[in-house]
Formats: sequence, structure tokens, C-alpha cells
Amino acid sequence: TSIPQNYSTTKPAIKAAKIICLSDPNDESNSSLYQAGTETISLPDGSKILSIGTSIDDFDLELLKAEQANVIFTSHGKAREPLAKLIQEIPSIEWIHSRSAGIDYITSDTLAESKSSIIVTNAKGSFSSTLAEYNMMAIAYFAKDLPRLLKQKNDKNWEKYCVQEIRGASLGIIGYGDIGRACAKLAKAYGMKVVAQRRNPSLSANDPLIDTVYGEGQDSINTIMGECDYILISAPLTDSTRGMINKEAFEHIHGNAVLINVGRGPIIDENAMIEALKEGKMKGAALDVVATEPLPVESELWSLDNVLLSPHNMDMTETFTAEATDFFLKENLPRFVRGETLLNPVDQAAGY
Repeated sequence: TSIPQNYSTTKPAIKAAKIICLSDPNDESNSSLYQAGTETISLPDGSKILSIGTSIDDFDLELLKAEQANVIFTSHGKAREPLAKLIQEIPSIEWIHSRSAGIDYITSDTLAESKSSIIVTNAKGSFSSTLAEYNMMAIAYFAKDLPRLLKQKNDKNWEKYCVQEIRGASLGIIGYGDIGRACAKLAKAYGMKVVAQRRNPSLSANDPLIDTVYGEGQDSINTIMGECDYILISAPLTDSTRGMINKEAFEHIHGNAVLINVGRGPIIDENAMIEALKEGKMKGAALDVVATEPLPVESELWSLDNVLLSPHNMDMTETFTAEATDFFLKENLPRFVRGETLLNPVDQAAGY
């Protein structure tokens, strides 16, 4: 989960949080929030939940305006349009919190234009450790040829074969944010070389986990695709990252490279990737996300032997969404009512 930063428990609240939950009323992961204000779970003095719903029709806009609602907690996958409407209709909104790390499901022109008056935060960090574990599993899957092991066991075949060493191999991370850094930390423990790409490389100038850092742009992506043994996509989905791993990028990838995607499916040109996989231009791909989810049954990805597929669940621990809700309730909400700096601010115009 996100690393807590101490806030003053003795400092009194200077304002109340009047919360709109743009979320499913039956979402058990939000139970700690929905029950807040009861005898067992408390809210800061004067704070309260005003309404819970998934569509704009679920909310009494006049009541919310009269109550001067100032916080929106969102965890619903179809929140984009109702959120934009709430922003337009309720001028007292000060803070929007997303239960997920990605905010691509809520981005809109309305949200982007609210940057001067509304703070947006996310659950960055809540999902990073388990995705880092998946990244190393995917690397080992190809390095040790796990499909062959399973086949030989099934065939009762005791045939030895050479495996690849992870130590000394290179991991290129395209989108070096919280998830990317968590992956770099484990990769370094394995003795890997880490190459990163991010919009502002100066932020990683003294990062001990990185051997090389590149800025944004096609040339940087092409270099990583051509030089690294494993390429991790952990960037958020924005207008600028959509289709970023394009046909040109796959023309630079080397034959023993493995592509791993834990970001969002549409970041990759899926047709170009499938072509590269079928033609042997790359060793394989490990995909926790794809362009269309659920993956259509007619997709060629199902039948490719050099593809490891998972149904966008490699961050799906039994408690991951509940922990993300608790981060809002127990970490950021106390800061908000005390007028302190909120954790995990995101740029709603940039999309991350």
C-alpha cells in the first residue's frame, strides 16, 4: 500500500468532509467507508457521507448543492460521465479521490479544466508490490521455459535442457512511476540491469535502482525495445500513451525480447504485437491487460504458444480494493479535514 506520511493527530479539523460516493452501494470493498459514522467506524468531526450511487440519476443535485458537498470518492468503472456532471453542477467540490491507481476511467475535458480548483488523488502504491511479483514471475516463466517444464511433466519426460539466467539480464521499464519502481526494486535484487523511460527523467537522476534513464519519445522507446531482454509496460493510459508501443517500436525489438504489460492494453498496438509474435521477431509476451477486456474468444492471443495471459487480475489480492478504500478513509481523509497536503496527487490534465 502507499507509504503513510505522518499527519498531526493532535491538530484539530478545520473543515468537514461532505462526501459523495460515486460507487456501487453493494461493493463490499467499500464497506468500511459506507459504515463510517457508525459506532464502530468513525469519521472526522462534522464529516459525513451524503449520497452513494453509480449514475447521475442516483443523486439529488439540489440537496448536494445545499449541503455544499466537497469530496467525491469514486470506484465505479463507468464514472466518467456522472463525475463530469457532478463537477459541473456542484461548485463546492474541492477533492476527488480515485480508488484505483489509473484514472483513465474518469478523465474528461471537464475534469482536466478543473485543475485550478479541484485536487485529484489516487491509490498509487496499493497495487505495486503484487504487480512487481508478477513481473518477476513472467520473467522467470520465459527464462526457465515453464511451458516446457509442464509439458515434460505431463509427458513423464526426464529431459534436461539449458535455462536462461535472470541475473545480468536487462529490464526496460516504459512508464517509471510507482509500479515501475516497485518492479525495479525486485529486478535489482535479482541482479538485473534496469533501464527506465519516463516523461521527466530528471526525477530519477539519482535513483539507485536505475542504470540508465531516458525521456519520452519514439527514439527512447525504440532504444529500449532494441536493447533490453525484458520490456515492462507500466505507463498509464492517456492520449499520449495510447498506441505508444507501435509498429515502429516492434520493428526495433530483438528476437529474444519478452514484452510484459501491466499498464493498459491500448498502450500497445495489438495487431503489430501479434505480427511480431507470430513471425518470431520477439521471444514472447506476458499480458495482464489487453486492448479489449474480456479478451474476445476470436483473438489470436489465445492460441499463441509464446504468450502468457492473465485476466487483468495480477493485482487482485483478496484485500486489495478494501485496502485502497482504507487509504482514502484512514490516510487522506484525516489530512483533508486538517488542511494538510494530500498523498498521491495526480495531474488530471495529464491523466496521471
